[in-house]
Amino acid sequence: MTENGEDGGVHQQSEAPDKKDSVVNDSRPLKGPLVDVKQQNDALKLTARNKEGELIPYQPRPPLLPKQTKSKRSGSVEETVRNRRLRNSQESLSDPAETGSSTDSLKEDQAGPNPGGFIVSNAAAVRNQDSSARPLSATSTGSPVFRERGSSLSDYERRPHSQQSDPTDQQARSTKVRLSPVQPTGRLPALEKSFVSATLRAANRIDRDCLDYAVLAREKLGERLHRNLSDSRLLENMGSDSASVNSMRSTYSVLSPIRPQDVRNRSFLEGSVLGSGALLGAEELDRYFPERRVGVYVATWNMQGERGLPVNLDDLLLPTDSEFAQDFYIIGVQEGCPDRREWETRLQETLGPYYVMLYAASHGVLYLTVFVRRDLIWFCSEVEHATVTTRIISQIKTKGAVGIAFTFFGTSFLFITSHFTSGDAKVYERILDYNKIIEALALPKGLPDTNPYRSTPSDVTTRFDQVFWFGDFNFRLCKDRGEVETIMNRTTGGDMGPLLEHDQLSKEMKEGSIFKGFQEAQIHFPPTYKFDVGCDVYDTTSKQRTPSFTDRILFRNRQADDIKVVKYSNCSSIKTSDHRPVIGVFQVKLRPGRDNIPLGAGQFDRGLYLEGIRRRINRELKRREAMKNQGSSTICAIS
Repeated sequence: MTENGEDGGVHQQSEAPDKKDSVVNDSRPLKGPLVDVKQQNDALKLTARNKEGELIPYQPRPPLLPKQTKSKRSGSVEETVRNRRLRNSQESLSDPAETGSSTDSLKEDQAGPNPGGFIVSNAAAVRNQDSSARPLSATSTGSPVFRERGSSLSDYERRPHSQQSDPTDQQARSTKVRLSPVQPTGRLPALEKSFVSATLRAANRIDRDCLDYAVLAREKLGERLHRNLSDSRLLENMGSDSASVNSMRSTYSVLSPIRPQDVRNRSFLEGSVLGSGALLGAEELDRYFPERRVGVYVATWNMQGERGLPVNLDDLLLPTDSEFAQDFYIIGVQEGCPDRREWETRLQETLGPYYVMLYAASHGVLYLTVFVRRDLIWFCSEVEHATVTTRIISQIKTKGAVGIAFTFFGTSFLFITSHFTSGDAKVYERILDYNKIIEALALPKGLPDTNPYRSTPSDVTTRFDQVFWFGDFNFRLCKDRGEVETIMNRTTGGDMGPLLEHDQLSKEMKEGSIFKGFQEAQIHFPPTYKFDVGCDVYDTTSKQRTPSFTDRILFRNRQADDIKVVKYSNCSSIKTSDHRPVIGVFQVKLRPGRDNIPLGAGQFDRGLYLEGIRRRINRELKRREAMKNQGSSTICAIS
């Protein structure tokens, strides 16, 4: 752009060769009309030839002061440009995305081609640099994705509508080199987790006993609010395989994507064991249990009707020698405490938020409770239960049995806890109790029999795939107490074989008169009956009862080797009863199911769950408060 000076000559505004003095103030007023570019070039050549007498390169003159009528800004141009330079320098230093200086921007403008044939003035270059630096600094505070998007927009698009008609800025904008967003130069690091490729473990590690779940919830909420789906940080917790990443990008989920063609396909096998669409089919089973085995934890305990429960049940349900917690927890109690609800709440408090109570049933003082991992409840069928009393007078419900049955995927389970007739010599009465239970326990009621060809109407244990029977069977050792204690003192390394030679239950099972088809793991723990309450000393009362293995866990399966024993032991740390609890850990074979199995729709005791978690949190808060008070008192004592 050119303007006429006072002497009629033409002055042209361009960048000065020296970068330090790129703008010089000229106080001469602007006069004369604008002329054509070609005429300006001719005038420049003539003026240079007439003044010096020979043809020399034209030397540009400093820029002129703008007309006062067209600008209402206060101060000189030199002060305005100086302020802009200072502001641009500060923004460039504060913005890590700015890699060039103001002089480098002027170099780009000077070296860039001008399609219109004009020479851009220094003031226009400064304005161009100033407007190009502001959007970069504005977007530098966001995520890298938004910084790249913000830097790709032009100055003209970022200005208000009232400033978009300045022809000088349009010319400067046309010569500005627009850079593409910065792309990563190296290979991205490999992600650690994989949701599809790696084998999923059904067992869960035992976490810390107590956590402040309210604090964790607030932290996760704050993290979720500050995370954007377009941010690259979202990929940190995603799987490394392409299926999970593609599913995340399309549906914001870690589930494998479903193609429309797969949805369109129809098959008459859908809903059956061979089909792929069954809710409890092979694909779903292999997804959660690649080895098709589920962990089952069974505990039985005769509580002796004590009102006071143990302070801590961790040793009963979460022993320290177990690396993983199990998928199912089944607890059977004989002569239970008067407050059954309190007992169930204590169990929920101990197992924590990872487990929910699937079902609970009782028969007098016989309690049977089933807990399941919270994320596996969707694969459980409706739960059924039945009870049988073995007393002649049915109103007295201290002896008998209670059973719970359900189907998990395609495998049917039956859990029975019972209390047989007591007495050293009443073996026959105990056998009668067993026969009455297997005939009178009315299960299943509505659940389909997974293998009706192997079922027997007279024996409930033949109508299920996996059966666990546990409780206080009251079978004794056929020896005097003195002889039994002598054998116990001679046993080494947990070998209870010499004692079990005199066990009534082992003898009757070998003869086939009771528990037909059942098995028991090897016993490596001492007799669990009868102790003095609160100590490890056997009965010191006048009756001097013989120590015996009255509390047992037996199992039966339709297919051989379906049940593998992981652990079979007692819990010697709980001493509030004359019996010691007995626990067993098993790995049970699973099979896929059909859609004819009535699902339980994820039902569980929500009130019990909330009460157990509330107590868990309160216990942790009290523990922290006690530690805090103990620390403050110690400091005071030292001072």
